[in-house]
Amino acid sequence: MILFGSTLSPFVRKVMAYAGEKGIELELRPTGAPDHAPEFCSASPFKKMPALKDEDYELCDSSAIIQYLEAKYPEPPLIPAEPKARGKVIWFDEFADTVLFACGAKVFFNRIVAPLFLKRQGDEEIAATALRDEWPPILDYLERVVPGESGYLVGDSLTLADIAVASPFANFRHLGIETSAGTHPRTAAYVERILARPSFRPLIERESAILAKVREPVGA
Repeated sequence: MILFGSTLSPFVRKVMAYAGEKGIELELRPTGAPDHAPEFCSASPFKKMPALKDEDYELCDSSAIIQYLEAKYPEPPLIPAEPKARGKVIWFDEFADTVLFACGAKVFFNRIVAPLFLKRQGDEEIAATALRDEWPPILDYLERVVPGESGYLVGDSLTLADIAVASPFANFRHLGIETSAGTHPRTAAYVERILARPSFRPLIERESAILAKVREPVGA
């Protein structure tokens, strides 16, 4: 199976970490941007990553891809069957995609993607406003719901909820924005623990190396 995208995207990283936890082998391929590869365009009509190609089957959107993989490879389960637990996992996945990284994208795009990859100035006002107005209530919410020194968001084992919520924090880490152990100790410890898992750690290390390379002065 081929997954198109870059793990600098929290959505691609989420799918790759999920696959790592499940023991599913995915071949990660770049989209070919700005001249997108035809295979990627076929799998993702609106050119959004990630996109999956499984022989003649194509699918885009990280949550849709994970639902497909969970149905195809049900063991070990990362989306619970029990209705209340399942509902919570789906909520945390949605929260991570549309609330947590809706904030993070405004910062990551304007401080990293625009200046480093698109070679144009980002809008610092948008980034600063997101960090001032959106980021604190997100952290306050997570501080209320994340487990203590050990444990997971839903039930007593790792689920998609943990993978989805932790993934965007890698982008904040690349930005040099760490969750304060002084103001949000439970969240800081939880995120550190999930991102240290073998499913996440090598992805984040490779991303850091890519960013270090593109940040090098020309001719260095």
